[in-house]
Amino acid sequence: MSDFLTRAENWDARLYVTIAIVATAIVARFIILRLVRRRVDDPEIWYRAQKLSSYAGTMIVLLAIAFIWLRVSNFGAWIGLASAGIAIALSDVLRNFAGWGYILLRRPFKIGDRIEINGQAGDVVDVRAQRFSIIEIRNWVDADQSTGRLVHIPNGLLFVTHLANFSAGFPFIWHELPLLVTFESDWKRAEELMAEALAENAPSMASEEARKAIREAATEYRIRYTHLTPNTYVAVKDSGVMITGRVIVPVRSRRHIDSTMWRSILEKLDQEPNVELAYPTVRTYLPDLKITQT
Repeated sequence: MSDFLTRAENWDARLYVTIAIVATAIVARFIILRLVRRRVDDPEIWYRAQKLSSYAGTMIVLLAIAFIWLRVSNFGAWIGLASAGIAIALSDVLRNFAGWGYILLRRPFKIGDRIEINGQAGDVVDVRAQRFSIIEIRNWVDADQSTGRLVHIPNGLLFVTHLANFSAGFPFIWHELPLLVTFESDWKRAEELMAEALAENAPSMASEEARKAIREAATEYRIRYTHLTPNTYVAVKDSGVMITGRVIVPVRSRRHIDSTMWRSILEKLDQEPNVELAYPTVRTYLPDLKITQT
């Protein structure tokens, strides 16, 4: 009976000490952050202080609790517990470091590649142990042009989401130009105009260079594009007939080529009275009345 009471007292004492340690750690972290907040205005330093205090406090508390409850005397066991505590407290840091090793060894991208990850797209400009940086494209800017913002992405993100690389393997992308003409237009002539515009501008976008890139990429990836020449497609939409031109372009030339193609198409449409651009329309048919169009 006395042994049971002694054990119960020991359990109670350990519980009280554990609660005191956790409370002390929380209060100490709060005080430290208040002092840092008063003396430091830099948001980056404030962020690092928050992270460091969280990591250090978690590790110290875990070690103290292990010492109280486990009574481990073996030094090797203590090393194991300390390592486990560090791994838990610094899980994000270790994951980012592992991502850095993955980037160096597997090379999913390199400096200068255009990539997209977790909804962020841009050109890689820096790779470090904890994060890589890209110059952002898209967002409020159209057609894959740069916004000028530098975006830092943690390396560990590579393990939890997919990565798209625009440059590796095959440094070209397919670009499509949709031309919507009215139902009354000569859609066959519209398709001819699109084909003419593609033929006039496609040589500068180049097919031979693309074929060479495919041959090189085929040694590492199973890429098999056999038709690299521009093509046109026809489809019926709600407001008219859609003529789509499809052409292969260099990764960073999409907006320039898009502008060049549209200039050529619009100039050709000015000389074609039988082809008109379509827009959303509503037609009402009433008996014994003329057709109205709005």
